[in-house]
Amino acid sequence: MTTFNSISEAIALANDTVYGLAASVYTGSLRKAIKLSREIRAGIVTVNCFGEGDASTPFGGFKESGFGGRDKSVFAHDQYTEIKTIWIDVSDRSVDETVK
Repeated sequence: MTTFNSISEAIALANDTVYGLAASVYTGSLRKAIKLSREIRAGIVTVNCFGEGDASTPFGGFKESGFGGRDKSVFAHDQYTEIKTIWIDVSDRSVDETVK
């Protein structure tokens, strides 16, 4: 643990690293929890807990943490796929009728 004298100092201390995978905030103030969670440059911020998450939540860090994307959840989809749109006319019309 590190001590600090103000919220702005706590944010500066938390962000003074090349890494940004996760951070934990412990406070009794919801206002402080929201401010810290928004301003800390980490991919995951837990408040009054740690190690939370499941397959439905994105996982990944900022800065030098992670691979530049998000793993798990629907946000991981684009990391492993290429989106393509294909339209196929399955009616009984012939190609000649379709082109007319």
